[in-house]
Amino acid sequence: MKFGAAVDLSKVNFEFPIDPLANRARLDRFELGPTEGKPRIYLGATGWSMREWVGKWYPKGTKSAEYLREYGKQFNTIELNTTHYRIPDADLVRRWVEAVPADFRFCPKLPQHISHRTDFGHREGHLTNFVAALDGMGEKMGCAFAQLPPYFDYARLDQLKVLLSRWPRLLPLAVELRHESWFADPFVTEELMDTLAAHGTAAVITDVSGRRDVLHNYVTAPRAMVRFVGNGLVTSDYERLKVWGDKLREWNLPETYFFPHEPENVLAPDASAWFAGHLREMGFAEVRGPVDLSGLGQQSLF
Repeated sequence: MKFGAAVDLSKVNFEFPIDPLANRARLDRFELGPTEGKPRIYLGATGWSMREWVGKWYPKGTKSAEYLREYGKQFNTIELNTTHYRIPDADLVRRWVEAVPADFRFCPKLPQHISHRTDFGHREGHLTNFVAALDGMGEKMGCAFAQLPPYFDYARLDQLKVLLSRWPRLLPLAVELRHESWFADPFVTEELMDTLAAHGTAAVITDVSGRRDVLHNYVTAPRAMVRFVGNGLVTSDYERLKVWGDKLREWNLPETYFFPHEPENVLAPDASAWFAGHLREMGFAEVRGPVDLSGLGQQSLF
């Protein structure tokens, strides 16, 4: 993930921001009550086609056709980038769904010909077709997300409202905005977050070294989607993950989709495995993460 990459980590302020005041009222509505069970934290990577994982995260000898099956044993969600380039047909969706366990949740990215079009693919029927494809995921559908283009600025707020008004309310959606104009003015940020909250849409939170403004920490739906971008499992990666554990416990949301990114995706399972273990030690959430099949173990923060 190249967005927000920092060259000199020594100059990055990794301090976690204070929650915005608007969160408290929303959390009072969204967070789980004492009799409603534990939050569910879904951990995943950005793809399953990683030969580098064979022998460590996938069994030795795993063939490419078996990657998704083995991925589903290790993770319980995925940032599904495949859908960013084309809408899958019903047969492909069925094969995806059959390959993963019952607790797995797909998080498909909106196709570019929806997220990067002025009318969000409405005239061509792309949005309708995409929603129909997601219906085939059934209970294994997690939260779709729209990664809007980097030029999509505050002047396009009305366009965003059109997308939100056309999106089915019962289908979970998260929106990622990257243009600096959304975060430079607190009044603009509040307007954005109020708009998302009014439509039950989550605001994607991105924790990346070179763009600390997109670590906004707004909760706008009964779920969160966090894209955590590490720097090769350096000490600050683990320290930031520890803070995220505390924050997810504080928010106590019904579900969170948490995607650890590491350079070239190779170390994403290592970060996920460490974080899953840390969350299990904290004991507040239901979580499932990768198990190292090589017997070499994980790095430790201490």
